[in-house]
Amino acid sequence: MNRVAVYAIGGNALSSPTGDSDGKSEEVLARVMSDVVDLLEAGWSVVLTHGNGPQVGHLMQLDENVTQTMDTWVAATQGMIGHSLSINLDSILNKRRRPERTACVITRVEVDPSDSGFRLPTKPVGPVLNDKVVMSADWDIAETKIGPRRVVASPLPMNILDLEVIRKLVELKAVVICGGGGGIPVIRKEKHFVGVPAVIDKDRLSALLAIKLQADALIISTATDCVKTGFGTDKEISHSVLTIDECEKFSDSGEFPAGSMGPKIGSLVEAALHNPNLKSILCQPGDALKALKGEAGTTILKK
Repeated sequence: MNRVAVYAIGGNALSSPTGDSDGKSEEVLARVMSDVVDLLEAGWSVVLTHGNGPQVGHLMQLDENVTQTMDTWVAATQGMIGHSLSINLDSILNKRRRPERTACVITRVEVDPSDSGFRLPTKPVGPVLNDKVVMSADWDIAETKIGPRRVVASPLPMNILDLEVIRKLVELKAVVICGGGGGIPVIRKEKHFVGVPAVIDKDRLSALLAIKLQADALIISTATDCVKTGFGTDKEISHSVLTIDECEKFSDSGEFPAGSMGPKIGSLVEAALHNPNLKSILCQPGDALKALKGEAGTTILKK
């Protein structure tokens, strides 16, 4: 069986939360598609996960009368973004005469109803807000590095209900697009599942998926080319390799904020802890294969 890579794409890479339409998202998507094809041609099987922060927030904003629940909008963005990724990638695979085809899985993820994430919303969704909305909206709002945004509950993923379907599709050599927006959050209520108002962090879900699939690599693609400390200061340092102990030390000192790099580092560390043979990597879109060779990005090592 091919080596398996779980490749996580940020929702901001697919739709800018600032509302810019300078073609940047299209350029990033092209680099993601290039990464996937490069991995396939190098003999990897690929499982794609993606964020949905800008998209789910936009849909919720349009739904002024609250006709749908938040978990329903997460499901809607899974289908919408999955379709876009699928049709783009299948077109490229056809053109390259590759045998693989894509498969989209609407993915449900169990969370703990008592998770502290429900008490302290931290997950940014939707666009950057103007002053009028900040003053008038009945939402939880937090300042992010690009401006004020709505934040919602983000509980940790416990169990991927559709894991065996994903596993079987990987065995069939499909490029699986799943876990969109961190998965549709559900809780167990007596003998059935019900959706809950939250958006699970897609990097946390990607780490859990990589662990459960016993994947050979977890690749988190993001806007920065590698992990940096002292970010944006004259003491900025780029790291090609970090140990788990170093990650924890930098996290404790506030280098990796909860609303941006924190969940990415935490997810990479979690995957590396569970499987020391797994390559746990952060890189920018377009650098995946080079990062796996240690020529780009940041690799997280157990020791």
